[in-house]
Amino acid sequence: MAGYEALFARCYDQLTTDVDYPAKAAYLMELVQRFGNPPGLVLDLACGTGSLAAELSRLGAEVIAVDASPDMLAQAAAKNEGLSNPVLYLCQEMENLDLYGTVEAAFCTLDSLNHLPDAAAVGRVLERLRLFIEPGGLFLFDMNTPYKHEKVLAGSAFVRETEEVFCVWQNSLAPDGALDICLDLFERHGDGSYTRFSEEIRERAYPEEEMEALLEAHGFRLLDRFGDYTRTAPGAQEQRILYIAQRE
Repeated sequence: MAGYEALFARCYDQLTTDVDYPAKAAYLMELVQRFGNPPGLVLDLACGTGSLAAELSRLGAEVIAVDASPDMLAQAAAKNEGLSNPVLYLCQEMENLDLYGTVEAAFCTLDSLNHLPDAAAVGRVLERLRLFIEPGGLFLFDMNTPYKHEKVLAGSAFVRETEEVFCVWQNSLAPDGALDICLDLFERHGDGSYTRFSEEIRERAYPEEEMEALLEAHGFRLLDRFGDYTRTAPGAQEQRILYIAQRE
């Protein structure tokens, strides 16, 4: 829905003020240096409004950022102001990634891979990444876990409010194990009325063993995994896992 996309992109940063992008960027760059070499050219896949891409640039990386939403990218492009090394933004679907050359490392954060419809789609993204990450280069990504979908999000509802929008986020577990998300945005008008926009989203989560098998099947070797942006191994009740994989 066009109105929903534009409103969601415009309000996204206001609705996600709990995300510490400078800390995430520093964490990811530290891991890249630990497991490989300090990157020159990196990819931010499913970059959204470009907050992480801008922070990576501030840390000295040359950044290409890709997202499928023109509305999100319009917000992202504005963040190039003041950057000494502006981010190059491309409007592409993850499964159709097509860069001009190779990158030394790639990142995909905020559970973006969970939004793909199934494991086959995740595999197609990995196939495209294998084409555009240099041999030995790294792919770092995070994913929500089955535990989070089943025990934390399923049956829950959240409310966020800004000056411009009132957001209601409701979750339910589908019979096939996917998480169905109903997102209602109420845009506030000056006369006190609201316009409602609704969107249904489906996420899938995968056991760690399945993700490792997917990586290996598509030319990546799993180097390590950590609990939600920590430096410790994932626990039994981990809600998000950060994977570090190397392109073979």
